[in-house]
Amino acid sequence: MGKLVIVGTVAFDAIETPFGKTDKILGGAATFIGLAASQFQVDSAIVSVVGEDFPQEYLDLLSKRNIDISSLEVVKGGKTFFWKGKYHNDLNSRDTLATELNVLADFNPVVPSGYKNAEVVMLGNLHPNIQMSVIDQMEKRPKLIVLDTMNFWMDNALGELMEVIKRIDVLTINDEEARQLTGEYSLVKAAQKIFKMGPKYVVIKKGEHGALLFHEEQVFFAPALPLEDVFDPTGAGDTFAGGFTGYLAASDNISFDNLKKAVIHGSNLASFSVEKFGTERMLDLDRDDINSRLHQFKALTQFEIELQ
Repeated sequence: MGKLVIVGTVAFDAIETPFGKTDKILGGAATFIGLAASQFQVDSAIVSVVGEDFPQEYLDLLSKRNIDISSLEVVKGGKTFFWKGKYHNDLNSRDTLATELNVLADFNPVVPSGYKNAEVVMLGNLHPNIQMSVIDQMEKRPKLIVLDTMNFWMDNALGELMEVIKRIDVLTINDEEARQLTGEYSLVKAAQKIFKMGPKYVVIKKGEHGALLFHEEQVFFAPALPLEDVFDPTGAGDTFAGGFTGYLAASDNISFDNLKKAVIHGSNLASFSVEKFGTERMLDLDRDDINSRLHQFKALTQFEIELQ
C-alpha cells in the first residue's frame, strides 16, 4: 500500500447554486482530496488545521476512511477556515461572498513522522510557503510531488509560487490559471512554458470540457462525462486531484501511460462530486458506482476506424 501525504484546507463551506443553498457544511481541498484518494488502496494522511468548532463527527468521518488525521491540528478556542460562495446559472463562474481564514492564518504544517517517506505528496491549494515547508520536511524526495494552485497566489505570492514550482513533478491548474501563469493563450504553448519552470507533467483542467495531460511532446485528453444533473461544482478539482494521486500512490507507477489512467480515475470521481452539495455524494459512493461510470468513460472515447 503506497503512502500519500495530502496538504490543504479542511474547512466549512456555505454554498448557493441555482438549485439550492446550504448552511455551513464540510468542505476544504484536503477533505475532497482525501475522500477521493480513499477509494484506492492507499495509506494517506491529511496535514491541515481546524478550530475547536470543528465537529468530532467530521473527524470520525475521515478516520473511518482510513485517513490518518494525526497531523490535522485542532486549535483550542480557534475557528475553522470558512468560505461562502454563490454560483451563477452556468455553474462555471461564482462569486465569493465571504472568506474567513481563522486558524489557517497561522498554520504551520507538520508532516507525521510515519509519512515523511511517502511516495506521493499532494500539495493542495494553499500559500506556497506552506507547500514548500511540507516538501522540506520529507526525509527523501518523493517519487511524485503534485501541486495545485490558483490565480490568487499568482497575484499575491508569485515569487514564492515559482520557487515551489521548481521542485515539483506535476502542476495541476485550470485553463484560465495556465494562461495567467504563462501569458500564453494556447494551452499547448502554456504547457511548454511550464515545463521550463520545473515540472515534468502539466494537467490543465477545463471543467465540463475535460482535462489535458502534457509530458514533453505527448498530450492526452480526458473528456468530462456528460451529466444530466450538475448540482454543485465545489471541490470537483480537488476530487480530481485526489483520484489522480490516490490511484498513482496505490499503483506505484508514474509512467506517462499510468498518469493517463490516473487522469481518467480523477475525472471519474470528480463527475460524482458535482451531483450533490459539498462532500455528500463522495460519502455514499461504492465500488459498483465507480466501476460502472468507468465503463461509461471508456465507451465515451473508444472507437475503431479504418484508415484509408
